[in-house]
Amino acid sequence: MESKLNTVMTRMPEGMPLTSARLAQAGVSADLAVHYARAGWLNRLARGVYQRAGDALELYPTLQMLETEVPGLHVGGKTALDWYGVRQYVAQRPTLRLYGWEAWRVPAWFNERFPARYHRKRLFRETPAAMTGVSRFNDAPDAPLVSEPERALLELLSEVGVRQPLVEASELTEGMHTLRRDRLIDLLRRCSSVKTVRLCLMLGREHDLPWVEGLDAAGLPTGSKSRWVARSKGGLLVLKP
Repeated sequence: MESKLNTVMTRMPEGMPLTSARLAQAGVSADLAVHYARAGWLNRLARGVYQRAGDALELYPTLQMLETEVPGLHVGGKTALDWYGVRQYVAQRPTLRLYGWEAWRVPAWFNERFPARYHRKRLFRETPAAMTGVSRFNDAPDAPLVSEPERALLELLSEVGVRQPLVEASELTEGMHTLRRDRLIDLLRRCSSVKTVRLCLMLGREHDLPWVEGLDAAGLPTGSKSRWVARSKGGLLVLKP
């Protein structure tokens, strides 16, 4: 039992919550994990989730652990843009925008340490195992999955009229001069939201951004030739085809 405890205390990744499945891989059964918790070697965060005594959870490894629990989980939208330096101001304690494929509630123990908001969103035609425009942040193997700027912008725009003010979305879009046109076009073609596609094109034209030049809207899912109209907290949102 001492060798198993030594593995848990010295060989498990630092800053990462330990799930029952992970502990089982080290030979620690559910009953033994409970014993370690009662002895003070582990702190129980939730059913089947533990933290080593004296170990502070860190955001990156914690997100990587959650990725194994929630299909398609990734950092996206406004948070991803903020991580890439696209922001209006620096919040003292920003709320993480997390996205995934299935209904899921952010665990209380996570929210206490890393305030977050989760959205079940299937904005693109893809599978959770092969998401377009999602990669390890800065290509670091120990970093979480994060939307690349082109996808993060579309995730942000998809929430305009619901949780995202149009004015702020427009201001953030205005500063995005270096988007990769090919990647953006690929995402737009896969996008299932007419509102998001039209809004992206509209703001790109309004701000005369280089990636919208020569972009053929005829080949994108912009819907019918009629206007798209929706009522939001900010008033009517009208998008032309």
